Amino acid sequence: WIFGGDGWAYDIGYGGLDHIMATTENFNVLVIDNEVYANTGGQSSKATPKGAVAQFAAAGRRTNKKDLGRIMIGYGHIYVASVSMGANPAQMLKALKEAEAYDGPSIVICYCPCLEHGIRAGMGTTQLEMKKAVECGYWHLYRFDPRLAAQGKNPFQLDSPEPDTDKIMDYLNGENRYRRLKINFPERADALYKKEVQDLKDRYKYYAKMAGRE
Repeated sequence: WIFGGDGWAYDIGYGGLDHIMATTENFNVLVIDNEVYANTGGQSSKATPKGAVAQFAAAGRRTNKKDLGRIMIGYGHIYVASVSMGANPAQMLKALKEAEAYDGPSIVICYCPCLEHGIRAGMGTTQLEMKKAVECGYWHLYRFDPRLAAQGKNPFQLDSPEPDTDKIMDYLNGENRYRRLKINFPERADALYKKEVQDLKDRYKYYAKMAGRE
């Protein structure tokens, strides 16, 4: 197993990660995704979502979060999973077991709230925050297993239920990394929040289409 954060996997170490994932070697990668460079002061990374405030993005990040999972799925031979312990621990455990059993490269991307998020309810509620993220459609749960394609089945399995996207703004308002933008740049915040909500809806529709839910 190889362990790393989003700053490494999405950003400064992405070239190396992409290089090894393109091989057929049997190894596993676990990405702890807290959507910011948490261990070096809270700088924005390519995993930072649109509208979130971080160092080097004091007026809110303007571009979409990189979809690392979708990029890796594009290779076709990589086992890929997106998990959130607080939302569905059984799905996370299943993904880890499948990744371990898969004879080839695998990557499991874990949503991981951190201090830099400024969770208003406190860091003691991180498991609940993970659950809320999935329920509103901020984070999506899925597994892509190439072995299923060989069986004539859809290799992409969307484990997230239909999200209640009306709760997305409640989720964003529960974290200071988003609230700070509204306080300091209210008009800009409204525009970025609107785009972020639409992006999250579009991302789920894309995954639903991949899973054959249309």
